[in-house]
Amino acid sequence: MLKWRIAVMLALWALSSCALAAPEPEHSLSYLESTGRYEELVAEGHARLERGAERNTTLLGPLCIGYGKLKRYRELFSCVEDLEARIAGGDDRMAPDYPGFNGAFMRPANARPLPGMLRAEAFVELGEYEKALAAVKQTLPLLGERPGPSMTEIWAPLRYHLNLLSTQALAGALAGDRERALQLIKELDEVGTPFLGVALWKPMKTIGLARAYIAVGAYDKALAEIEALGSNFRFVWALGSAFDVTGSRGDSLRNLTEVARLVMLGKCFVELGRTDEARTALDQVLAMPRLKDSGDLHWVALYERARIAEKQAAPEKAIGLYAHAVDIIEAQRSSIGSEANKIGFVGNKQAVYGRLVRLLVVQDHAVEAFQYVERSKARALVDLLASKKEFAASSADPEAERRILAELDAASETARLQTASFSDTESATRSLQLVTTGIRQAAPELSTLVTVTSVPSDELKALVGEAEALVEYYYDAGELYAFILKRDALAATRLDAVGLAQDVQSFRAALQDVRSEAWQESATALHRRLWRPLEATLGVNNVIIVPHGALHYLPFSALRGVEGKLLIDQYSVRFLPSASVLKFLKPSASPKNALLLALGNPDLGDSALDLKFAENEARTVANLFPQSRVLVRKDASETNFKAAGAVFSRIHFATHGKFQAEDPLNSGLFLAKDASNDGLLTVGELYSMRLDADLITLSACETGLGKVANGDDVVGLTRGFLYAGSRSIVASLWSVDDKATAELMEAFYSNLAKMPKQQALREAQLRTRQDFPHPFFWAAFQLTGRAD
Repeated sequence: MLKWRIAVMLALWALSSCALAAPEPEHSLSYLESTGRYEELVAEGHARLERGAERNTTLLGPLCIGYGKLKRYRELFSCVEDLEARIAGGDDRMAPDYPGFNGAFMRPANARPLPGMLRAEAFVELGEYEKALAAVKQTLPLLGERPGPSMTEIWAPLRYHLNLLSTQALAGALAGDRERALQLIKELDEVGTPFLGVALWKPMKTIGLARAYIAVGAYDKALAEIEALGSNFRFVWALGSAFDVTGSRGDSLRNLTEVARLVMLGKCFVELGRTDEARTALDQVLAMPRLKDSGDLHWVALYERARIAEKQAAPEKAIGLYAHAVDIIEAQRSSIGSEANKIGFVGNKQAVYGRLVRLLVVQDHAVEAFQYVERSKARALVDLLASKKEFAASSADPEAERRILAELDAASETARLQTASFSDTESATRSLQLVTTGIRQAAPELSTLVTVTSVPSDELKALVGEAEALVEYYYDAGELYAFILKRDALAATRLDAVGLAQDVQSFRAALQDVRSEAWQESATALHRRLWRPLEATLGVNNVIIVPHGALHYLPFSALRGVEGKLLIDQYSVRFLPSASVLKFLKPSASPKNALLLALGNPDLGDSALDLKFAENEARTVANLFPQSRVLVRKDASETNFKAAGAVFSRIHFATHGKFQAEDPLNSGLFLAKDASNDGLLTVGELYSMRLDADLITLSACETGLGKVANGDDVVGLTRGFLYAGSRSIVASLWSVDDKATAELMEAFYSNLAKMPKQQALREAQLRTRQDFPHPFFWAAFQLTGRAD
């Protein structure tokens, strides 16, 4: 043991001896990269480029690393492309620019593996695990057969090797293939780490193994690695600090990993049921000043500590911890990035809301629980729209809105950069809060898209009709709640959540067979689960439904009560993407301005996509209104809609839809394309448009029978039309038989002349049901937005 410690001392002395006389390193890319000061690293790289420095590999290599660590992926991928071009041209070495590491001791490092390594790490953070694995596979051969531990290169072959194998093991684990992941973990574990440089190589390997074990749920093995890092190498860390010039400047290598190590340690103890030890580890990390500068780990630590408080029957303490975690999650426009590359698992931010809501309901705090449900949905919408930079103005001062949105983006970026680089975030947070307050005052509706906001329940109560109730569902991690909001009360009810998504999908699948009554079983079971427990509290027949998750795809009107009556027989319903939207629904336009634009059967360049019935439907609907315009085939173009849409108060789309929950902003409606537009009117584009439509009807759009996702595609589309200026949207959950659709639409539009939209749709569905009794033909249509 003594010989081993002597060997370590000599290795550390050799590694650090040339650094002892180093001058101030504030402008050294090598120093800033090695100590994790990534914001300063990027700033220094930019400053050099502005001064005319050559874009060589020595500069681009550290700059690309900084972009990756700060999660600035657009700049990272562009930088990596530039770096690859330099390498291909023969400039394949990164020379250290920290004076203490120049000269005879340190030499330029091979940069060829760097682009692939950075891509792989970014793909893990972006959740593209197969791409990460492919990038690692492509890069490993560049290291040769036996990557060595050169102590004369900052980026030695062994450092690349350990980084790549760690990323590979983590990506494999997060991809969900446990058997493959364990094989990749074994590959990392078999890499030898020599005495020389043990303070660098062994912790790097150990952290990589711990992350991967956590990702596959092998918490006992992860714990063994983490404890080894904390105990077996305490002596190494101590020696490293003694000889490490970075430590004397407050940039100790141990400080850069200790926060993540303690969070991982607490996570393992929690999962293994070792509650007291978990509490000790998490309390220790929560007391560390540097934790508050790392939002992606801070909220995780609070969340895990709150779980412990729950287990120890301290509900009020748990509520406080969960609420603190939510405040951190909501602090920025774009939600805090993935934590996987630091701690081995992707934290489920919505789970924080879920546990907090459950605990508040259990503690009989229904009002507070309802507010966090609304904040949860607001967080999801803001995340969905986080990449958008342009929004249509929602107030009388568009220039002021654009200016304050730019200020919000700038403040958010500053806070995000300081979080990613462990900088002091206090001033950035204050600045962000001031800008957020400003945009909420200047442009309240726009603020709902770019900041996490919710309308107080007392204000919402006044917006619900006197003979109306709002039912908001909230579904997370096996827990399902329904909140019933009326003018004089707010109540919460816990419902049966077991297998909900699967049951909704089975119901939708059963509806495909129009010759079978098999759908009735699912309809009855879902009514018993979702509606019957609420009926005594409802007490009214007009209901606003705010779905969540799988419930966005459920045709509520076809739910079947115990006596065989369907929900539509007793209730008139409309839908909202969130309760807070009530505040921003504009008053209905005057019936005198009932101009209608109908777009049907656009020419999509493929005869297989033609919808002849949709063309007939568009003409039939237009014939009901003297002041109408019909656009079909090539005239039913995205360009024509954008040019004329704002003039019409009613717009009818009879076309195909593209719905993808994995990329909601690119969901949309297919129209004819031309030189100006690609023919896909996307959700993202809707948020940049201004309409003045009393009603938008999407009659041939479909999410696909049998497909149940997270609902983001549905929320994005309806919320987009509402923000663009539509007061109400009628949309179908699947593509319906053309004859039934034509009959239902003709009845609906005829009814509008004598009754409100909500009643008009219900009466049209009941009328169509007489000729087409099966719910497939009429239950797909739902009204979102205003009832009148």
